[in-house]
Amino acid sequence: MLPTVRAILDLAVLRDAVPAVLGGAGALDTPVRWVHVSEILDLTGLLSGGELVLTTGLELEKEPGVAASYIRSLEQAGAAGLVVELVGRRNRSLAALRTAARNSTLPVIVLEHRVRFVQITETVHRMIVAEQLERVERARDVHEAFTVLSLESAGTQQVVEQAAAMIGAPVVLEDLQHLVLAYSARNLATTELLDDWERRSRTTPSPAQAYGSAKRAGPEEWLQVPVGVRRQLWGRLVVPAALDDDEMAAMVLERAAQTLAINRLAERDKRELSQQAQAGLLNALRQPRGLSEAEALARAASLGLRRSPYYVPVVFRTALPAGQVPDAPGGAGLPARLPSGAQGDPLAGQEEERKLLELLARALKSTASSALTASIQSGSLGMILALPAKQLEDAALQRLADSLATHAGDAPPAWTIGVGRYRSSLLEAASGIDEAAHVAETAATLHESRRPFYRATDVRLRGLLALLRNDPRVQQFAESELAGLLEAEAQGREGLLDLLGKYLEAGGNKAALARNGYLSRPTLYARLAKLEELLAVDLDDAESRTSLHVALLLHRLRGQ
Repeated sequence: MLPTVRAILDLAVLRDAVPAVLGGAGALDTPVRWVHVSEILDLTGLLSGGELVLTTGLELEKEPGVAASYIRSLEQAGAAGLVVELVGRRNRSLAALRTAARNSTLPVIVLEHRVRFVQITETVHRMIVAEQLERVERARDVHEAFTVLSLESAGTQQVVEQAAAMIGAPVVLEDLQHLVLAYSARNLATTELLDDWERRSRTTPSPAQAYGSAKRAGPEEWLQVPVGVRRQLWGRLVVPAALDDDEMAAMVLERAAQTLAINRLAERDKRELSQQAQAGLLNALRQPRGLSEAEALARAASLGLRRSPYYVPVVFRTALPAGQVPDAPGGAGLPARLPSGAQGDPLAGQEEERKLLELLARALKSTASSALTASIQSGSLGMILALPAKQLEDAALQRLADSLATHAGDAPPAWTIGVGRYRSSLLEAASGIDEAAHVAETAATLHESRRPFYRATDVRLRGLLALLRNDPRVQQFAESELAGLLEAEAQGREGLLDLLGKYLEAGGNKAALARNGYLSRPTLYARLAKLEELLAVDLDDAESRTSLHVALLLHRLRGQ
């Protein structure tokens, strides 16, 4: 730290001169940036602040009345203090200075004995330069320490602990929701440091400040610096304590914040490179073109997929709103809705896919499983999951589904999971991605009951119809089959479609339908005869019932 006026007065060269403080004693701890020797009484424009002014006071002896204006001008210029050498019988100057300094905030000191000003300036300037050199060396040490942490991709906790050690005070890293991500309490008890943290933190908002600069703010005067990249801030570093040297602590905090931001970006880039590599391999496995099983296994192992007896193809598909048809695998179609309000925004969709990839990576790591995972088309992520035993398939898939459900919270799941058949060959499992994609896409249109994951046996005819329901030819088929009933219901004769549905669900068994519907057989037979009349078909004909059942399913799907 820079020497203060008090520290300079304690130097031997000044103690021998018997200094006496006439005024401004409360500002003796003001740091001195430089020593300026001058005999003129008008220093306007010559000082830049922080100077200790030395003078013999000979000009004041000539005009004692200007002492007050002289001291006032030094205050306005930001001087650190005034030292006047009054040797001999100079009572007029002493009286004038004593009167002027009485109400001054500027330290005014008089010396009774002669002193060599050059000795004072040399000593003080040496102290200042030494302080500056020490600060430069400390800055270099800070830079080197955090550079090493950046190169080593050090963890968040390690960076925070390094910052706390250099500052000598507790340091806390919190996110934008004021939740503590990492901390180092130093000599403070953790319970005391983190007590009621969220409330205290919310009362200390980030001040309006230039990016990357540390400032004190809030009722507890916390020293803080934002963490992140300009407009993409994701947290802040806080020193919730008083310090002896805020300037040095701010430098350490700023460098630590830069390291955290760089390491996070580097980690994301590393993940993205890994994801790109997995996407390239997954596409190669789906279209082998001469790729052997041994080569496929070797390449997959290099990306973390462990060799296993079984592999399961899985596809995660964005959930679709009612009335919208997903893309057919490898074909044209309406664009799938992106989750979390990302519809129509490709960048938001990519961000959702990236978040899902990270979520799946964490879920796989927590269960010691391995998989290849990559985007296979807009709104769909493909995965080949390695299984040590086929009995573990449902448990592994359930854990993935639970991870998505936990991430979604109270909101409906944003992703639907389609599962293909497990295979003992990696290449065969990769070829099953299309089957899993079809299952996921058709399951995304189902709204009756949500399953954690779907197989082909779960979607069957209803899933196929959901996939085709917006095809004009299919719509025309449904309208033609049900035209008579639809027209009758439009005229106010309700219940006809419902009766047809119950009859078809009963497999054409009129007796069973009468029992379940609490209707007498004559009444039921009369109503079924009316249906046959309106539909112009024979309900006893199996093919007619099948055709009507498909049409009715299509009609009901249209309203979902």
